[in-house]
Amino acid sequence: MHNNKDMKIHVENVTRVEGHGIIDIEIKNGEVTKCLWKIPETARYFEAMVRGRRYDEIAGITSRVCGICSIGHHTASQKATENAFGITISPQTEKFRKLLMHAENFQSHILHTLYLVLPDLLGMKSVVEVAMACSNETKIVTRLHGLGNEMSALIGGRTTHPITSILGGFTKLPSEKELEDMRKKLLASLNDYFAVVELLEKLATKIPIFTRETEYISLKDNTDYAILNGNLYSSDNGFYSNTVYRNVMNEFCVPHSTAKFTKNTRDSFMVGALARFNNNHDTLRPLALKVAEKLELKAPCHNPFMNSVAQVIEIAHSIEDSIFLIQEILDEGIQKEHLKDIYNRADSAIKAGEGIGIVEVPRGLLIHNYKYDEKGLVIEANCVIPTNMNHWNIQYDLEKLIPELLKQGKTKEEIQLTCEMNVRAYDPCISCSVHEMRLVNMDWK
Repeated sequence: MHNNKDMKIHVENVTRVEGHGIIDIEIKNGEVTKCLWKIPETARYFEAMVRGRRYDEIAGITSRVCGICSIGHHTASQKATENAFGITISPQTEKFRKLLMHAENFQSHILHTLYLVLPDLLGMKSVVEVAMACSNETKIVTRLHGLGNEMSALIGGRTTHPITSILGGFTKLPSEKELEDMRKKLLASLNDYFAVVELLEKLATKIPIFTRETEYISLKDNTDYAILNGNLYSSDNGFYSNTVYRNVMNEFCVPHSTAKFTKNTRDSFMVGALARFNNNHDTLRPLALKVAEKLELKAPCHNPFMNSVAQVIEIAHSIEDSIFLIQEILDEGIQKEHLKDIYNRADSAIKAGEGIGIVEVPRGLLIHNYKYDEKGLVIEANCVIPTNMNHWNIQYDLEKLIPELLKQGKTKEEIQLTCEMNVRAYDPCISCSVHEMRLVNMDWK
């Protein structure tokens, strides 16, 4: 046993996450007297940026919220505007958008689980150490990540911030040969993917054992693993109408954070791959279900550290579902879209109104909500980012986790590492979560 009655743990910036987050812990006489998950970043004001801008500029602006989830932001923005104007997209456009979302989830999950989480499981400090010690595994990971980026570029016109997907359709579609080549590459990638699964299976004992029941919120569609469409769904309360999302998110400010936090029926809730798995596991593709069984993830799972495992399972779903979607498109034949018709359809639909677009990005639910005037200019905007939804859940995880680690006699270094691993498990996009800032009893000392 170690003497852990008194200690201070201050992690100025948790590493291997996007953005800046601070863990601040004080322990006196074996009791936790201070435990805070702090977000110190400057607000980014994207909602203000789009006010007064034309409807066809908004997706291009809001995709810049994030360089990792740019496709998700772009798509949520398009859905919100189309909803406001009453624009209906074709089944083919729906399939191509879904392929885009799969490509983003695929490449982002690879990035997080294998570049950012894997070093913890291997007892290393960075992916550089992993690359030096495990060159073959690193090559596999790089190939998979590259394929996700290639698929994003094929459908969206470039790897990040898509340019071919516009309101009502696409300006350019891949050729049948390009789609068939991508389908073959996805099939071939399964060998690399299975190697990753084998590696994670060997490292499963390195994942901390921890349980904290919470509410899980995601999109849900009873016929599909919802990432592009569906309705808000709570593991506690079932379905909500997407139009009442504000009553589900209940955003609020805390003194120690420049990002807003959220809560629903409990003190906090979780979004992301684990929430999606818990709420939608029965609609996963067969390969993903087999991988879940192999990695011993069963719903409901209340260990937030298993979010990374859920991401690996979703990679299998994205690969298999993309293969099926491409085959469907090829079997039906690619229907050429006339760019002039797409633009005319959008211009003729302009009207005053409000629209909400909700999708699932790698880190969880993403909500875009715009109000337009009769000229098609934004007069009000609201974006709710998945990491906002997870901040409060991280806080409550730490509050439960630290006393358990103390009882286990963990050293200061072990407690700090486990707390950092807890934050990393959420795959937080911290900068993206800071949109509005209200100063509430801020102590600048």
